[in-house]
Amino acid sequence: MTLFIIAGCILFLIVLVTWGKTNAFLAFLIVSLLAGWLLGIPLNKLAVAVEKGMGDTLGALTAVIMMGAMLGKLVAESGAAQQIASSLMKVFGTKYIQWALMITGFVIGIPLFYNVGFVLMVPLIFSVSYQYKLPAVYIGLPMLASLSVTHGYLPPHPAPAALVTQFNASMGLTLLYGLAVAIPAIIIAGPVYSATLKKIIAVPLQTFKPVILPEDRLPGLFNSLLSSLLPVILLIVTTLLPFLFPGSTLLYHLSAFFGNAMVVMLIALVVATFSLGVLTGMPMKKIMTVYESAVKDVAMILLIIAGAGAFKEVLTASGVSDDIAGALHRWPLHPLLLAWIIAALIRVCIGSATVAGLTTAGIVAPMVLAGDVNPNLMVLSIGAGSLMFSHVNDGGFWLFKEYFNLSVKDTIRSWSFMETIVAIVGLGGVMLLSMFV
Repeated sequence: MTLFIIAGCILFLIVLVTWGKTNAFLAFLIVSLLAGWLLGIPLNKLAVAVEKGMGDTLGALTAVIMMGAMLGKLVAESGAAQQIASSLMKVFGTKYIQWALMITGFVIGIPLFYNVGFVLMVPLIFSVSYQYKLPAVYIGLPMLASLSVTHGYLPPHPAPAALVTQFNASMGLTLLYGLAVAIPAIIIAGPVYSATLKKIIAVPLQTFKPVILPEDRLPGLFNSLLSSLLPVILLIVTTLLPFLFPGSTLLYHLSAFFGNAMVVMLIALVVATFSLGVLTGMPMKKIMTVYESAVKDVAMILLIIAGAGAFKEVLTASGVSDDIAGALHRWPLHPLLLAWIIAALIRVCIGSATVAGLTTAGIVAPMVLAGDVNPNLMVLSIGAGSLMFSHVNDGGFWLFKEYFNLSVKDTIRSWSFMETIVAIVGLGGVMLLSMFV
């Protein structure tokens, strides 16, 4: 009965947004309250759960998305995105630009949280799309596939890192096996699958449409790259330092502070304000106007993500994830396949890859700790399952839809199917590895 309620609420959400033309944020609030009531959450706790879901989601993302939008807008307005795009095109050419963006997404995705990477890299995708008249979804999906896979599969991202600890796995081996599984998943879900999406018409947010400047007015390539990728550099440095100097408590605390996504984005934005703004002759008043414009453009995106967070919290608070996992626990399947199925179903119902991964871990931990399965491969199997079919209850779905300005149908065809391919190919890679390790 629980699964029917969830399916009905998700269907109702889709109907409200598509047929009913309801604002997605309002639709989420309506469906969240309805789902909570049908799933038995006491009325005196239902509104609290909705507020908690919104608060938890926005608390983690508001500053990152807002400052990422500001940085992205400045990168576009200053000509830095144009400089980077032009340089990429000179090296790879139009024919291989997808691969250039995919490799970029993979490299920065290892240390970078998905949401941060998304808001940083989307302006580059749009810049290439506008300048060279290439379909935005076609060239952008490979980069986003890279970011998604690294977020779901590989430590030091939150869920994989937590699973490594919980299963007593090896961080190094998990990362090594993860790379072997991630690369084919990204290639198939990225360049190969996106070749079928060339006809999807996307009109990305105008805030990231670059101003085409003469070459002599563009910032230098080094300045453009450094200013755009400074968050990546800071996160890599703050991630590596504790491992290089494990005995330093002070260094550990400094790395934890300066490695926080919000702090990283603030430092990067301050630096870019001068390197791409003041030092290139842009008045401070104009820079602040650019930032205000960027905030206005992403305000609704934040509300929609908050709505998705409310829906996720209602489903989590109702105990749905435990019900699903408990029903499947006794299935006579290979442990790696069973873990993947549990994570995939929780992901489809709940919407959060992290919640799906951590909930599944609690169910399969006894099997792993008993030595029934390779713990490193179990981390990857759960990670792959936790990416399965992102749809309307996932904030990432709406982030992609709103930034690329797509219909729900085209978002499912592109983003949701890409995530599904990533999950299935990931499972295949894990099962293949299990034959040898």
